[in-house]
Amino acid sequence: MKILKSSKNKFGDILSDYLNGFHRHRRKVSWRTGKLVLAISTVSIIITNLCSVHLQSDKQSKAAEFEERGVGRLSNQLKLQQLTDVNLNIRVVSSKQVVSVSVDNTMIYEDKSEVSGRGIHVLVLHQATGALMAQRVFDTYSPREDEAMALFVNMVSDDRIFVFAIKDEGTFQLKPAGRQLLMSFGSKEMERVGWRDMWAMVAIKGTGMISEGYSKSPDFTSWGNPVELCGEVALARTLEPPCWSSERRIDFCDRIEGYGSVCNCDNPAPILFNPPPPINNQIQNIPVAIIASNRPHYLYRMLQSLLSARGADPDMIVVFIDGFFEETLAVARLFGLRGVQHAPVGHGTARISQHYKISLSAIFSMFPRASHAIVLEEDLDVSPDFFSYFSQTIGLLRTDPSLYCVSAWNDLGYQYTSADPSLLYRVETMPGLGWMLSRELFEQELEPQWPSPEKTWDWDMWMRLGEVRKGRECIIPDVSRTFHFGSSGVNMNSYFHDVYFSKHSFNSAPEVDLIGVESLIKDEYEALLQYELGRGEVVQYSPCQGVFQDSPSTPHIFFIEMKHSKDFSSWLALAKCLHIWDLDARGYHRGMWRLHINNAPFFIIGAPYSPYSIYKPADVSPMRFKTKKTTPRGQNKANSHVIGDVIKP
Repeated sequence: MKILKSSKNKFGDILSDYLNGFHRHRRKVSWRTGKLVLAISTVSIIITNLCSVHLQSDKQSKAAEFEERGVGRLSNQLKLQQLTDVNLNIRVVSSKQVVSVSVDNTMIYEDKSEVSGRGIHVLVLHQATGALMAQRVFDTYSPREDEAMALFVNMVSDDRIFVFAIKDEGTFQLKPAGRQLLMSFGSKEMERVGWRDMWAMVAIKGTGMISEGYSKSPDFTSWGNPVELCGEVALARTLEPPCWSSERRIDFCDRIEGYGSVCNCDNPAPILFNPPPPINNQIQNIPVAIIASNRPHYLYRMLQSLLSARGADPDMIVVFIDGFFEETLAVARLFGLRGVQHAPVGHGTARISQHYKISLSAIFSMFPRASHAIVLEEDLDVSPDFFSYFSQTIGLLRTDPSLYCVSAWNDLGYQYTSADPSLLYRVETMPGLGWMLSRELFEQELEPQWPSPEKTWDWDMWMRLGEVRKGRECIIPDVSRTFHFGSSGVNMNSYFHDVYFSKHSFNSAPEVDLIGVESLIKDEYEALLQYELGRGEVVQYSPCQGVFQDSPSTPHIFFIEMKHSKDFSSWLALAKCLHIWDLDARGYHRGMWRLHINNAPFFIIGAPYSPYSIYKPADVSPMRFKTKKTTPRGQNKANSHVIGDVIKP
């Protein structure tokens, strides 16, 4: 037993020594393996960050040299980057769902919206600081967006850093001129970028392409693989000092790009205007509320025309911005105007509606003695006599309780349906697009019942409701005093704008004396219409079908079928035939529409509903129109055309 026990202990000692040696060997192998994994990870990190970590060993010495040389006047928030970096490492992603841009590992731009952002994204960076100076999205799937992109690019100064990237689809409406523009930056791929291909490029205007990436879509129903592009740009070491005396201009041009001659040294665009007041000015104490969002280039164009108009007073103009958009605020400040930003409330059309309510409440609070206010949108040009127009019509709004508003816009005033800038009408609809309302109307009626944020209503459609309007009418001109140039927005695209807005008439005369303003008071207007209709000539042919050789001073009276107050079928078909607004009935007064066709005044009367049907001769029957759908050969019904068709009684 003792021998056996001794053997057992000896065997245990041997086994213990073996296991201890095995564990020591395993620890050595594990340590060596760990060192190898760490080394591989370190190399991987270095390779991964080549776009953002490059030539770090000599950056500090170069930065010191960069600081000594200086780069001219820079914004305070950009000076830190000036002193620490001499190269920009830019990473760009172009894909179906996302466009993103990072500079030195910091995300400066990302668009991953599921409902917007299609097309070519363009960013402009400061060549000495890398600061983001402008960002735009051009939906080159839609018509004319390539022209807008070309205009923007051409308005940016030379030497700026450009970043281009496609999201979703960017070539369907990209014409050769647009491709040539991008190729002028040095693009080698743009000539072959096609349907749903992904593409991105970093370039310097006037110098050339830095880097470019391209991914072709495998077939018509698929998208190209995401493009991930890296580019390194050396920061400019010197900049010319500011060449302007205006601090507003210096501050703007140091931070913002894409406004052309605003930042031109030789012939800078004016930012200070001193137009004379209107003759017999009646609106010197009436403020102007500008409804703005994140379309600063629209706001810039609008303010140029507004501040040039006779009677413009910057102290009475406030820009209300729906959101905290710095470029929009910078544009307002460039012109010396107050800009008021507020947090968005609601979504979609509800957000726009709440923006109007907040802005109207604020404008009356900021100007407590103002009895009225003028409301403008950021995408409207105004005529030279814009303020004169309201100065001559504000008396109507003050004295006639049957009036709802005065508008500068005629929904039916196209180049071929309006002619007389001195002529005014009364209409039962609320046109908007440059209008004036009273404090009393807003504070006592509109504000208390304004749609709440959860209601996705268009604010203007709500204001047209019978229970809100309460039978009151608006004054409009025959020739509009505003022009809607905006072709992008929540309810707008370039095709819609081409069809319904691009051919609107617009007054260009600097001073127009409105005729018979007092005759727009309710009873006087009815007497005026009786006179005009009494001397008019009844015609029995469609306004769409002929050229009128009669005297343009003789009113033409044309009767269409209208059985009740909501029966607009014949009118809408006729409007489509005339190529004017035909999506709903607007611009009517008691079942009658007033137009100018070939410079001749036309009174189109809906019979038997309109009270003016009494001017219809017994042997004349109202003409009935209908919309007729036609499907051209090779085209499906979804793409069919709708035209006006006359049905003879």
